[in-house]
This record gives sequence, structure tokens and C-alpha cells, in this order.
Amino acid sequence: MSEIKIGVIGGSGVYKIDGIEVVKEHVVNTPFGAPSSAIVEAKLNGASFYFLPRHGKNHTLNPSEVNYRANIFAMKELGVDYLISVSAVGSLKEEFPPTTFVMVDQFIDWTKGKRERSFFTKGIVGHVSVANPVEKGLKKMIVEICKEVGIKHGDGGSYICIEGPQFSSKAESAIYRSFGASVIGMTNVPEAYLAKEAGMAYSTIAMVTDFDCWKDSHCTLEEIMKVMAINNQQAHAVLKKLIPKLSKNNIWYQKENAQAVLTKPKTPSEEQARILQVLMR
Repeated sequence: MSEIKIGVIGGSGVYKIDGIEVVKEHVVNTPFGAPSSAIVEAKLNGASFYFLPRHGKNHTLNPSEVNYRANIFAMKELGVDYLISVSAVGSLKEEFPPTTFVMVDQFIDWTKGKRERSFFTKGIVGHVSVANPVEKGLKKMIVEICKEVGIKHGDGGSYICIEGPQFSSKAESAIYRSFGASVIGMTNVPEAYLAKEAGMAYSTIAMVTDFDCWKDSHCTLEEIMKVMAINNQQAHAVLKKLIPKLSKNNIWYQKENAQAVLTKPKTPSEEQARILQVLMR
């Protein structure tokens, strides 16, 4: 891991960071289909990284339509070791008001089984632990930068992922709060689990836009858009410091996929060989 390769998955607002230099776009075809978009190779304050708009360049994919396997596989094939997710979420706790960034360390999968959540198919069986889906060293670095730039933040907590694209009913929101979850979103599962299967260090910047619907407070579209604008500017401030810092600091982490594969095909197909080569390197 002498060369640190960083990936960012998030909204198209990343393109608008002051000082970003786009180097080229990579069209990656994977055994699992096409990613959400071409992957942009860019530089920020001299540090290189790859960026992928999760919902497509023009936000044409809803959370259930995103090809999470293709997105993660494409990033890994480009050599990404450290993957940062930037995601809008609703808050399930009073202490995390809008414009707070929550660096969660756990996920709860409340999706409906529509999403392919493992690379270990196509005649390959493997079992990877996702007991600790977030890389603690990477999360710690993000928390430190939030402190440095003065962003209200939470360190730790659970992200419950629902199917969407509809938001919760009040009854559902009450259930999720009873689980002790901190935030609610629609995209980080299976994304986080696939990153673990691919041997990547993953961490989420969960940007709070509202209080979901459990709290009796109405937000107009105009108010939400203002919060999103603030969140985007805060995300830019974090990434401008995080990417250069991470590029110079090799955070050691345990690759959970190292002993995961049970199937040892004697004569693997070309596709199987490619999958194993990319995931296990």
C-alpha cells in the first residue's frame, strides 16, 4: 500500500469544490454491470483522488436503482484503498440537528431485498465479517478535521438504511428511533458492506438535512435547500483538508476479505479470475 489511492462517492456538488482539477474520466465496465457514471480522476491541493456521483452525473438514479456492486468494484479496480462516502441523511436524535455531520460506525439494513449486496456469486462463495463496517482510523481523521474547521459533528452512531425513494411514515420513524439509530438514509447499505468485501477502508460523512418526520416541525423546501447548501459548503471544507492529509498518511487497516473465499475454482473462468484478482489485491 505504498501508493495511497482515495475514492469519494457522493453528490455531484463535489465538482464545485474550489481548486479542484479534473484530470480525466474513466469508463469502467465491470462483471456486475455499469457504475452510476464515469469515474472522475481529479486533484485537490495537489492530492489525487477518484470521484463517483452515486446517483449519476445528472441525479437520474434513485437509491434502489444504484448499482452498488458496480460502483465499488470499479473503484477497487482503479486501485482505491480508502473510500469516503458523503451522504445526506435525516436525524433520529435531538442532539443532531440540521447541518450536523455524523461519522457513524454502524449500519442497520432495513432495505427490502432488492439490492445485490455481495460480490461472492457467480460460482464463488465467500463470507466477510461486517461487524465493524467503518474503518476507525479513517473515521477518526474525519472527526479531527471537522473539529479543525469548526463543524458541529457526532462521533459514532448507527445509520439505518431504508429502501426509499419515499421517506418514512411517522410510525416507521418511531420504530427506527426505538432501535437507537442516530440517522436515517437510503444509500449506505450495501455500499459499506461491499467495500468491506473489496478489502477497502470505508467511512461515511452523514450530513443531516432534517429531523425525518418524528419531530413535529415542518420544513419548507426552501429551508431544506438552504441546509443542503450549508452542508455542501461544509463538505467541501472537510474534503479540501481530508484528501491531502489522507494522501500523506498511510492508515493501516485489516482487510477483512483476506481469508473470506471458500471456493477455490481449479479452472476459474475469465470473469471469476477478474473478480478474485480485483477484490483480493
